[in-house]
Amino acid sequence: MFQTFEVTARPEQGPPRLAALRQEMTREGLDGFLVPRSDAHQGEYVAPHDERLAWLTGFTGSAGFCAVLRDVAGVFVDGRYRTQVKAQVAEVFTPVPWPEVKLSGWLREKLPRGGRVGFDPWLHSAGEIRKLTKELDGSGIELSACENLVDRIWEDQPPPPMNPVRAHPIAFAGESSTSKRARLAEGLRKAGQRAAVLTLPDSIMWLLNIRGSDVAHNPVAHGFAVLHDTGAVDLFMAEAKLRGLGDHLGPEVTVRAPDDFLGALAVLEGPVLVDEDTVPQIVAQALGDRAVFGADPCLLPKARKNAAEIAGSAEAHLRDGAAMVEFLCWLDAQAPGSLTEIDVVKRLEELRRRDDRLMEISFDTIAGTGPNGAVIHYRVTEDSNAVLEDGHLLVLDSGGQYLDGTTDVTRTIAIGAPGEQERRAFTRVMQGMIAMSRLRWPRGLAGCHIEAIARVPLWQAGQDFNHGLGHGVGAYLSVHEGPQRLSRLSDVPLEPGMILSNEPGYYREGAFGIRIENLVVVEPAPDLPEGDAGREMLCWRTLTHVPIDRRLIVADMLTAAERDWLNAYHATVAERIGPLVGGAAELWLNAATAPL
Repeated sequence: MFQTFEVTARPEQGPPRLAALRQEMTREGLDGFLVPRSDAHQGEYVAPHDERLAWLTGFTGSAGFCAVLRDVAGVFVDGRYRTQVKAQVAEVFTPVPWPEVKLSGWLREKLPRGGRVGFDPWLHSAGEIRKLTKELDGSGIELSACENLVDRIWEDQPPPPMNPVRAHPIAFAGESSTSKRARLAEGLRKAGQRAAVLTLPDSIMWLLNIRGSDVAHNPVAHGFAVLHDTGAVDLFMAEAKLRGLGDHLGPEVTVRAPDDFLGALAVLEGPVLVDEDTVPQIVAQALGDRAVFGADPCLLPKARKNAAEIAGSAEAHLRDGAAMVEFLCWLDAQAPGSLTEIDVVKRLEELRRRDDRLMEISFDTIAGTGPNGAVIHYRVTEDSNAVLEDGHLLVLDSGGQYLDGTTDVTRTIAIGAPGEQERRAFTRVMQGMIAMSRLRWPRGLAGCHIEAIARVPLWQAGQDFNHGLGHGVGAYLSVHEGPQRLSRLSDVPLEPGMILSNEPGYYREGAFGIRIENLVVVEPAPDLPEGDAGREMLCWRTLTHVPIDRRLIVADMLTAAERDWLNAYHATVAERIGPLVGGAAELWLNAATAPL
C-alpha cells in the first residue's frame, strides 16, 4: 500500500526554506544550486522522499526544476504549468518559461562574471550535464557535483520507499522474462557490448515481469539493474522488497544490495551500454570510457505491445468505460450547484474501485470546473475546491491501473447550459481528435510529422494548446511512457503495438478549459484499392469507449465525414459498453450515443 506524506511547501514556508538552502550554498562556496523534479531513476513521478522541488517551492507539476542563485530563484516550467506555477509558488520564486528560456542562457545572464553552480549527480542525467556544460563553455560558470543540499535542510524528509514487489503474471505480460532477457542480450552481443545499465524503474519492471508500488499510481519499484550479454541480470534492490520472488526471478537474476551498485559498475567489463538521457551523471562517471551511449534497450520492445498486452488493455478499457458511463449517468442526475470537484473525484474513484482488477488509479484525478479547467494539470485541493455551477465546463481527466492494462481518458462535460463560445471551441477540439483518429500514414513517420493534424481546426480559428498531442502509455505500467509521443519534439517512428493518447485541448485562462482524450493503438492499415503496392501504411484503433458530450457539439460545424466518425464511434461504445451496465446507466448510455 502506498503511504502518503504531505511534502508540498505552503507559500509562507517558501522564504525560510529558500533562505536555509542559500546558507548551505554559502557553506559549500556555491553561487547556485539546481533542484530538479527528478529522482535517481529519472522517472516523471517520484516518491515523497524525492519531492524536493515541491518541498522547496510548492510547485507540484510533473516536470520542471528550480535554479537557486544568491539573489534569484527561477522555477522553470513548460506550457502545461504556466498558470499552475503562479498559483503555487511564493513571491521569492520567479517562474521562468521553459524551454523557451534555456537554463544555460538564464545562468549566463544572472551570473555574468561566472560562478560555481552545484548539482546532485544522482539527480541529473549524464546527457543533461554534458549538454549544459557545453552550453556554458566560455561563460566562466562551473558545474560542481556535490551532496544534495535540500536533503541537508529537509528535517522531516520521508524515508525512501520500501514496498513489496510482486510477480506480473505471464497471462498479462505475454512473454517470459527469460525470453525478453535473451532477446535483449542478443542485441548486446551483436553490438559488441558486454552489458547494459538500467535505471528506469519501468524498464526493470518490464524486463523481469515484476511490479511494485514505490511511487504513487505507478506499479514500479525503485532499483537499478545490469543486463549482461549472457541474459543474466544483477538486480540492485533491497532484498526485503523481493521476498518470495526467488522462483519467479530464477537463477539468472542475482539480487544485490543497492549500496553495491557503484562498486559493481567500477569493475564491470566494457563496453557497457548506457542511455545518457536517463542514467544519472554519477553512473557515467563511474563507468568512464567503458560507457557506450545509446538508447535503453528496453524502451522500444516495451513500447511495442504484444498481443496479450493489447488484448488486456482493450479489456481493461471496456471495464473502465463502464465505470465512466456509470459515473456520467450519476453526474447528469445532479443539479448544477450541488456538487464540488472533490465530490466528483471521490465518486469516480469509488466506481472504478468496484473492479477487482483495479490496483490503483493511474494518476491523481483531474476534475477542474470553470476557470480551474484552464489549469492543464489541475489537482483539486480543499482550498481550490470549486462548485460545479450552471454554465460551467468540467474537464475530467482520469484513469485506472488494472492488472491487464492502464487507462487514461479525458472528457469535457457540460454542467447545465453551456455557452456558445464554449461549444464552438469544444467542437474544434473534437474535430482535431477525430482528424487524428481517422488518419492513415506511411510507416516510418514519427509524432513530430503528424501531430499538427489535430491542431488545424483550432489554428483556423486562431487558437491552440500548450501541450503535446499525446504520450505513450504502458501495459499496467507508467501512464506516461516513452519513447514514442505525438509531439513536435518526438522523432521516434510510430510502430504497430504502440499505445498513445490522442488529446487535443483548448484553455482560456480564468474562464474554462476543454480536453478530449482517447487512447489509441498503432496497427497496420488495411490496403486500399487505389493504394501504392508495397507502401506500408499504419492507422489507429481506438481503445477508449466513453461517450463524448453531444450537448457541447455544434453539429453545423462538422463535415459529413466527421459526423459519420462520431456516430460510428458512439454506436461502438453503445454496443460494447451496453452489456456491462444496466438500469439507469444503460438508458443514459443509449441517449448519450444516439446518432447526431
